[in-house]
Amino acid sequence: MLQNLKIAVVGLGYVGLPVAIAFNHKYPVTGYDTNTARIQALMLGLDKTNEVSREEFEKATIVFTATPSDLKDAGFIIIAVPSAMDEDHLPDLSALKKASKCVAEHMKKGAVIVYESIVAPGVTEDLCIPLLEKYSGYESGKEFFVGYSPARIFPGDKKNNFKKMKKVVAGQNEEVTEYLAMVYGSIVTGGIHKASSICVAETAQLIENIQQDVNIALINELAKICEQLGIDTQEVLETAGSKRGFLKTMPNLVGGQGIGLASHYLADKARSLGQRSEVIVSGRKINDGMGRFIAQSLIKKMNQENTNVATSRVTILGLSFQEEVPDLRNSKVVDIVKELKEHGIDVQLADPYASAEDTTLYYESHLSPHHQLKPAHAVILAVPHKPYRESGWQQFDSLLIEQQGIVFDLKGALDAKKKPEKIQLWRL
Repeated sequence: MLQNLKIAVVGLGYVGLPVAIAFNHKYPVTGYDTNTARIQALMLGLDKTNEVSREEFEKATIVFTATPSDLKDAGFIIIAVPSAMDEDHLPDLSALKKASKCVAEHMKKGAVIVYESIVAPGVTEDLCIPLLEKYSGYESGKEFFVGYSPARIFPGDKKNNFKKMKKVVAGQNEEVTEYLAMVYGSIVTGGIHKASSICVAETAQLIENIQQDVNIALINELAKICEQLGIDTQEVLETAGSKRGFLKTMPNLVGGQGIGLASHYLADKARSLGQRSEVIVSGRKINDGMGRFIAQSLIKKMNQENTNVATSRVTILGLSFQEEVPDLRNSKVVDIVKELKEHGIDVQLADPYASAEDTTLYYESHLSPHHQLKPAHAVILAVPHKPYRESGWQQFDSLLIEQQGIVFDLKGALDAKKKPEKIQLWRL
C-alpha cells in the first residue's frame, strides 16, 4: 500500500527539513519552500539551521523546489510552515493560510494532507480544511483527507531526533488516523500514539510546550525572590533537589518558536471561549519580563560597583534562543539588549552560530567576531554555546577591562568554584 507513496514537505525550516530527510530514507520526497534562496542553499547541501549534516545531504535524494506545481504527484503532503504571533501576541496564521492555498491549488485527488505547525485547537478543521476545499474544488473526507501530527522536534538536539520521538497522529476520521499511523510508523522507531481527534492532538501539542513555560516561570519568579534575599537560586534548587521527586527546572529566558507561542495561542483560544487562563497568562508574563529584569539587575550591580553606566560597555555572548542553534527569531536576549541600550550602555553582541544579517534584522545591532570584542565592564553569558562552555573562565581575561568586572552566567554554565578572584559572578 505504501510501496509507491510519494511524499511532499511544505516548509523546510527546523521542522520541515528533518522530516523530509527522515522520510527520504524510505520514500521519494519533494521539499517545497517559497524562499528561493533557501532552496538554492539546500540544493548545494547547505543548511543554515545546522539541523542536517552535509553527510545526510549527500545521502538524500530529495527534490528541493520553489515551484508549487511540483507538489502535484505527492499522495502524502506534510505542511510544516512556521507559526507566528503579531505585535499584540495574537496568532498570525498568514503562513498557514498561504501554504493551505498553495497545496490546495496543486494537490491531486485522493491526497492526504497533514499539518505539523503549532496551531490553536480547532484551526486545522475550522480554518485549514475549508481553505483546502475552496481552492482545490475537492470535498474533504471523500476526495482528499486531512490529519494533524505535533512536530516534537527540538532544535539542536541531535540525539532525540524526529525518527526517535514517539509520534502523535490524528485524522479527521478513524481510517485516516490508521493511515497516518501506518505512514509515520514506517519510519519512526519511538512508537505511535493515536489521538482520538485532531482537536485533541492540537491541544496536546500546545500543553507539551506550555508545561515547560509554566514550570520555568515558577523558577524565574523564585530567582527574582532569591535576588532580593541575597541568596543563590541554584544553591536553593540544588538543596531542594535532594528531595526525591523534586522536579529540577533552571531559571532561564524562554524564547523560540514553540514554548511562548503555544502559551499565547491557548490563552487566546481560552479568551474566545469566554474563559481567562490565569496560570498560563501569569507564567508567560513572568517569562516575557525576564530580559528586562536581567538588564535592570545588572545596571543596579554596576551602580553598586561605582561604574558609570552611561559610559559603560557590556558584552553579550550568545543571541539565539537556545544553545548550538543559530535561530534568532523570538529570542528573549533581544529584550536585554533593548533595555541596556535605553540606558545609554554600549552593547557588544557575539554569537558563533548567528549570522550578521539576522543580527541586524532582529537586534538592529552589529555582530562582532569574538576576536574583535573590546574589553567591557560586564559580560552576560546569555546562551552558553559549546565554544563558550569549553573556554570557561579563561575567555574573560580578554573580555573584561583589566580582567575584572561582572560576569552574569545566565544558565549557570560556568564552574563557580573556579571563578577568578577579581570577577564578580552573578547568575539567576
